[in-house]
Amino acid sequence: MASSRLRLRRKNSMLQNAEDLIIQTPSGSRLLSSVSSHPASRGLMILLHGWEGSSSSAYLLDTGDYFYRLGFSVCRLNLRDHGDSHHLNEDLFHGALLQETFEAVDYLSRLSDSKPAYLTGFSLGGNFALRIAIKHGHTPIPNLKHVFAVSPPLDPYKTTLAIDNGYSIYRMYFLKKWKRSLNKKQGFFPHKYDFNAMMDSKTCIELTDKVMTYFPERMMYRDYFKLYTLKNDSFKNLNIPVTIFISEDDPVIPYEDYRQLQENNFLKISRQKYGGHCGFIELFPVRCWYQRMITEMIT
Repeated sequence: MASSRLRLRRKNSMLQNAEDLIIQTPSGSRLLSSVSSHPASRGLMILLHGWEGSSSSAYLLDTGDYFYRLGFSVCRLNLRDHGDSHHLNEDLFHGALLQETFEAVDYLSRLSDSKPAYLTGFSLGGNFALRIAIKHGHTPIPNLKHVFAVSPPLDPYKTTLAIDNGYSIYRMYFLKKWKRSLNKKQGFFPHKYDFNAMMDSKTCIELTDKVMTYFPERMMYRDYFKLYTLKNDSFKNLNIPVTIFISEDDPVIPYEDYRQLQENNFLKISRQKYGGHCGFIELFPVRCWYQRMITEMIT
């Protein structure tokens, strides 16, 4: 349900006012975004998709349109090698690429003309959003007022194992999209990449292990996952409100990680019994629960 096109309205006001923007970051990367400026903007909502999602994912289109109709400008930011952005950077995407995403969010927040900016990330994008909030503690982003994370993984190794060992439909879904993404990258940079020998990988862990050879650090995959693993002490120096939405029945995010995570003055965790992964869909009437909760917090 989180990714179902059934969530989308026939008329999406945000999409009708969207313009593509390529952000050149100070660190030398280029990231593709889609900006919908509201004529009477109350602020800016920046949305970050999950792994192998994009600015066109149903949950981003639905959430973006929801806030646009409330009077917010909306930016849907693509992580590197997501959406139609594989040609923009020669190096591969990986989960620890925080600096370029932080710089892009910093740039976008300055577009709000001193009005409040909010960051909402989903799944892996939620993990990025949390790390951006942590980095904000010593490198403040102008106008950023609140960070939200929907179903974010704290330990990406455990999440990858959950994808591989859980329902086969999840493993097949992510593997298919990841392999398609790698093929796109190889098509743009054939002099640098040859992923053909990896395409028979049967699990995400296996493919992660093989693709490590193309990362500059050439590290072991367990060390790679540790680069963006979050623990209790990761949040001790927060200086901006952060709200996490997580559910016990999430099929790919181990809930036990959240039993151990403690709240503090800036970190609040909304623990729900049901909600799935980035879903939180109410049926009567059909609507998205976290959208209403975020609205209450920022208005």
